[in-house]
Amino acid sequence: MSNYPERAAQLMRRIEQLAAISEEAGVVTRTFGTPAFVQGRDLVQQWMQQAGLEVRVDNIGNLRGRLASARPGAKTFVIGSHIDTVVNAGRFDGPLGVLLGLDLLEQLAARRAELPFHLELLAFSDEEGVRFHTTYLGSKVLTGAFEPDLLGRTDAAGISLAEAITTMGGNPTQLAADVLPAVEWQGYFEAHIEQGPVLWEQQVPVAVVTAIAGQRRVELTFRGMAGHAGTVPMTMRQDALAGAAEFVLLAEQFARAHGRSLVATVGKLQVPHAASNVIPGEVVCSLDLRSPDEAELAAAYEQLRQQAEAQATRRGLTLDWQLVQQTAPVSCDVALNAGLREAVAAAGYPVIELVSGAGHDAVPVSQVAPATMLFVRCYRGISHNPLENVEPADLAAALQVAEQFLAGLISAG
Repeated sequence: MSNYPERAAQLMRRIEQLAAISEEAGVVTRTFGTPAFVQGRDLVQQWMQQAGLEVRVDNIGNLRGRLASARPGAKTFVIGSHIDTVVNAGRFDGPLGVLLGLDLLEQLAARRAELPFHLELLAFSDEEGVRFHTTYLGSKVLTGAFEPDLLGRTDAAGISLAEAITTMGGNPTQLAADVLPAVEWQGYFEAHIEQGPVLWEQQVPVAVVTAIAGQRRVELTFRGMAGHAGTVPMTMRQDALAGAAEFVLLAEQFARAHGRSLVATVGKLQVPHAASNVIPGEVVCSLDLRSPDEAELAAAYEQLRQQAEAQATRRGLTLDWQLVQQTAPVSCDVALNAGLREAVAAAGYPVIELVSGAGHDAVPVSQVAPATMLFVRCYRGISHNPLENVEPADLAAALQVAEQFLAGLISAG
């Protein structure tokens, strides 16, 4: 059970090997259902099999490695994260949790440990939602929350989700067969980089996650009147881009006025038929709104919608406001978090508790099972970026804490 620096070195080697598998050379891009995704999953599957796990790939493409308990009627404790990435990603977001979990089960399998519950390692197939703009596909299938209507959704090339599943060897009509029923769950644990700067600034390797912020994502379309840049007077314009630009600043100012608990981001701006000598007649932009407080999130959503509509009217524009994704805030399990805090303290580290502003597979899982998360310090809090990095010493600390936490669960039965 120790030798954490050596185990951390192996964990880092595996992370590097997986990161070398990508849709394009020189960067890490491994989106759901692509040949690179399947190749990466195959590599992790080999490692799971070498560790002595019972391994299978389910119909949505989740990779599942199981260490079975001999106890009759045993439930299942799941350790997991995802192996898909955003475009031009870092190496650690997702794979760290999967491969750290693999190390834990590898140690138990080597010792032939007696387990009071089954342990199942999940390499979820699609948490990021890049290809079909549908987050948590893998964990939603596992928990029974998958919406069948999503099967008809298409990617940029016109390929449907159902077609992508079939291409990977899955059966889109059999997704319900892969559900782990709520009555069979013992709990869920996910290790993940913090994706924020708190641990980096405090120089502490790990933190306990208390909650995951809720999200609302909106697509806004401002429509005005396209016109000649040289002939339409400034006072007579219906400039959709100027309206969108005003909304970008409005969202930023609104969130800043609410303190640290609310964040608002406009990350996408599209100007159809753009030209330097044409007044933009239509602009599409995004809004990503997050808070761990559901009441605050709902109120902010409505207030921003009203302010955006008023602003558009004032400029002579029309506004189409479309909610495209909504997830409620999630609280991590009190009992599991108590065990995780004890493990952090036992390892000799300060017990820091943080709220996650990013979404994780723990969100859908928390609807059917007690869930907890461990954050691991990352370089300057940078994520979804090639600069994403974790120090080997922090990997060793995370392994130590996670193993202590799991040992406590096993001994408690």
